[in-house]
Amino acid sequence: MKYRIIIEKDEDGAFIASCTTLPGCISQGKTRQEAITNIKDAMQGYLQSLKKHNEPVPPSIMEEVVEVNA
Repeated sequence: MKYRIIIEKDEDGAFIASCTTLPGCISQGKTRQEAITNIKDAMQGYLQSLKKHNEPVPPSIMEEVVEVNA
């Protein structure tokens, strides 16, 4: 499944990652890659909890990123 995440750098230099499709699913890391790894773990736990409690699982996104020259 694919979900969009947002990564921001905080004032202390840490990277904060969140998944807006999964409310409250937030993680962080010292590096961008560590934040991505940590949010993936958090998202897996979130989705497992939804399934365990018979809650609906948000659908995967279908998007592509394209590069254009302006």
